[in-house]
Formats: sequence, C-alpha cells, structure tokens
Amino acid sequence: MMKRFVHLFFAVIGAVLGYTFGPDLFLHLLNVHTKPFTSSVFCAALGSALFILSTTWLVNYVVTMIRWMEDRLQKTPLADILGGTVGMVMGLLMAYLVAPTIRDIPVVGMAVQFFVSLLLAYLGLRIGFTKREDLLNLFAGRLTTKEKDKDKRFSFRPGEAKLLDTSVIIDGRIADLVQTGFLDGVLVIPSFVLEELQHIADSADVLKRNRGRRGLDVLNRIQKELKVKVQVMEIDFDDLQEVDTKLVRLAKQLNGKVVTNDFNLNKVCELQGVPVLNINDLANALKPIVLPGEELSVQVIKDGKEYNQGVAYLDDGTMIVIEGGREFIGGKVDVLVTSVLQTSAGRMIFAKPKLLERAL
Repeated sequence: MMKRFVHLFFAVIGAVLGYTFGPDLFLHLLNVHTKPFTSSVFCAALGSALFILSTTWLVNYVVTMIRWMEDRLQKTPLADILGGTVGMVMGLLMAYLVAPTIRDIPVVGMAVQFFVSLLLAYLGLRIGFTKREDLLNLFAGRLTTKEKDKDKRFSFRPGEAKLLDTSVIIDGRIADLVQTGFLDGVLVIPSFVLEELQHIADSADVLKRNRGRRGLDVLNRIQKELKVKVQVMEIDFDDLQEVDTKLVRLAKQLNGKVVTNDFNLNKVCELQGVPVLNINDLANALKPIVLPGEELSVQVIKDGKEYNQGVAYLDDGTMIVIEGGREFIGGKVDVLVTSVLQTSAGRMIFAKPKLLERAL
C-alpha cells in the first residue's frame, strides 16, 4: 500500500511538470509542432509515465524512510511530538513575518529567505522539544503546587519503588535486610497495607495482635533508625477488595517491585508480569551448600514421619532427615549426607549416621 502511494505521488508530480512545461519543451526546444505533442493532456500523461519510470529505483528508499519515520513517531511520547510541532510552527510563523524584509535584499534575497526559514523552523523544533512541558502547561493550564508535589511524589524510575506487603512487614527480616544495604530504592507502603496492619494489631486474637504490633515496630524502626527513604502512599482502589490484588495493580502503575514472603502473592506477581523480591527465596539462596558425602555433626531433635527416622536442624533452619536416627534423639551424632532436595518450601537434607556407615 505504501509503495502504491509513493508511485502515485511521483505520477502526480510528473503529470504536473509535463502539463506545465511539456508544450513549451516540444514547441521551442524540440521544434515539434505536431498537435498530439503540443497537447497539455498528452504532455501530462507523458510526464507522469516518464517520472514513474525514472524514479523506480527511488521508491524503495522513500518507503524505507517513511516506515522509519513512522516507527520513530510511534516510539516517541505524545508530549515530545506536540512540543516539537508547536515550536516548529512558531518558528515558521516568525520566518513568514520577516520574509518581506529579507526578500528585499538584492540578488541573494530569495536564497537568504529560504535558509532563514529552515533555520527558524529547526530552532523552533528544538526549543519546542526541550521546553515541551512548559508549552503544554501554557496551553493546558498550569498545575497547582499541590498537584505538582503529588506528581513528583508518586513518580519513580523503573524498579525504584519497592512495595512492601503485610506479610513481609510482620516477618521483621526486612529491617535487617535494609540495614545491610542490599535493598535500595524507595520503600513504598500503601495506605491499604498500613490499614490491614493496623487491623491486625487491633485484633482480639492475642497472637494476631502481637504480630501486628511487631509489624508496626518494624516500620517505626525502618523510618527512624535506618537510612533509607520510606514513603507512605495515600492511595486505594475502591473496585478491588483483596489487598494483594491492590498491591499488584499499584506495582504495575508505579513500575515497581513487590517485596513479600507470601508464596501465593509471589505466584500472582509472576502471572501478572510484576517483578517480585521474595525474602524466603533470598534466605534459601544464602543457605550453605551441602553436598552428598559431606560429614555433619548435628543434634537430633525429634523423630521423623517414617519409621526409625530422626530430625535435626542446621543453624539456618534447614531440616536434616536422618535414616536410623531415632535412637539418637536428644543427643549429638555425626552423619553423612546422602542427598539434598530443593523444594519451594526450602532445602531438605537426607543423611544417615556415620556409625551405621562404618558398620556396613
């Protein structure tokens, strides 16, 4: 379709040139007085045909350039296009106003007018593009100081906003993580998350009430003791009920990341294409790597689910299932690692007593 349009454009140009100059060309330059050759209609058709044939090699380049310009315009923000267009129009208007004076310059007047028009149009385009926000505010009305502060407060670079959910605040490890400096950017606490945390702190259930109060203490510590920017965002979505759903929508709007240790919220974020930082995944990744055949000295805490099994734990909480370890409950025993299983809940180590290995 684009090629046909370009061919039509060249055909019209050739027809106009043939209609305008064709008869004089045949009469005066070629000295041809035959009626068909001096007809304006014939000259227009001939000019159109000749122009199409002579510009066949140029069509593909023109189509490529048009598509390149179309692609660039699609990727350019509308504010940039409007600002540049307004500036260029103002530059051309100024060139039109000064044109009569420049045209009166002897000999070079027309040439100077042409280059001045190009220069003013280019300068207007650049100034309009640079000052696009001022131009838009001039025509659309200036924002109030309160609205400007709000827009500035709610604007983040991609990935800068880290949205905390209720579970990760109650967990408490987020404060230690921030203190180490591994979590940068701005910690965003939406008002609906803060309301849910307050509701938990006011619960009649003692366990829930303690968890809620611990979450409030964690937030207070992050705001007062740690050198990190914390922003409480007064925002809500009346059409949504679930806090997790609101958090996902807000993360999309801010182009931020959700910080959580909730397995279900983690999956929802992945399905919605929202970046998520899971504290549990980080903790599992930092656990020491144990390979089959290594020796460990552990204390057996309780019996396992299967017959004659014992259960022990490493310092980081990793569970060790010991085959034949039930008789060692309450004491320490040296074990050999037989296998390591990585699950969504964490890492699990299977081992057997070293004494049993020696007996075999």
